[in-house]
Amino acid sequence: MMRVAVVLLYISWNVALAGQASRLTDEQLRKGVNLLPYPDPGDEDPRVIVRRYQGLRTSDVIDAMQAIGLQDRGVMDHDIRPLRRDTTDQLAHRIYGVAITYQYVPTNKPAAAAMPYEEFRKWHSHWYQHYAPELFSRILKPGHVVVIDAQGIENTGFVGSNNALSWRARGAVGVVTNGPCRDSDELILQRIPVYSKYIGGGTRPGRIEAAAINRPVVVGGVLVRPGDVVVADGYGVVVVPREHAERVAEIAWDIAKGDKESRRKLYEKTGLKPDATVR
Repeated sequence: MMRVAVVLLYISWNVALAGQASRLTDEQLRKGVNLLPYPDPGDEDPRVIVRRYQGLRTSDVIDAMQAIGLQDRGVMDHDIRPLRRDTTDQLAHRIYGVAITYQYVPTNKPAAAAMPYEEFRKWHSHWYQHYAPELFSRILKPGHVVVIDAQGIENTGFVGSNNALSWRARGAVGVVTNGPCRDSDELILQRIPVYSKYIGGGTRPGRIEAAAINRPVVVGGVLVRPGDVVVADGYGVVVVPREHAERVAEIAWDIAKGDKESRRKLYEKTGLKPDATVR
């Protein structure tokens, strides 16, 4: 019943916003308006929908999306890969989360000039505070996944060992970005799931600025909106539109259970010891 209510709310909201678009004034257009409608996740607990997905594979989710008419939707480019893969059957590199989105853009401000180190430290700190702050960290909840749109920037590490730990302390289950991550050795030791396009990059000051928070972004060729469900594993990353999340989870579990039953029989036939993937 809740799933039906979510879908109906989304449809009615889309229709309402579509009607609003034609009534926007020139002044509103000059100031800038978000034209893409999406369900408002509000203050809901992300863990509620996350629990529906925990244990599923991205392949199960992709197949379930095909079953409801969303074939080839939501699958990120395969160059966005996990920084590490757990070699135990705990598969701790997997991500099940609800998206919080953030966008950075290249700066058009001058880089730091040569200056004494103490002055440089002040300049560096000022940039973080005023031009590239992590405002999304203030609204992180357990079950959120941080999705960062790096806008094709390759010279900046958008995720590092320190900030990723601070996000995890607030409940974030992982990070997905189409930019680089840095401190990769530490991130691996900290066992924080990070899916990125590159490894490397410098700090933000003199390179990038924060542009948008909790607005639709495109990462890995896929539209990601606040509140969408993100599932990631060794296969890659798939994004489920929030209005379809309940139904997709339902079908994905039916697919996953059938696969587990079939593979469990093959495990027995070939003498493999059962693991978490077939239980």
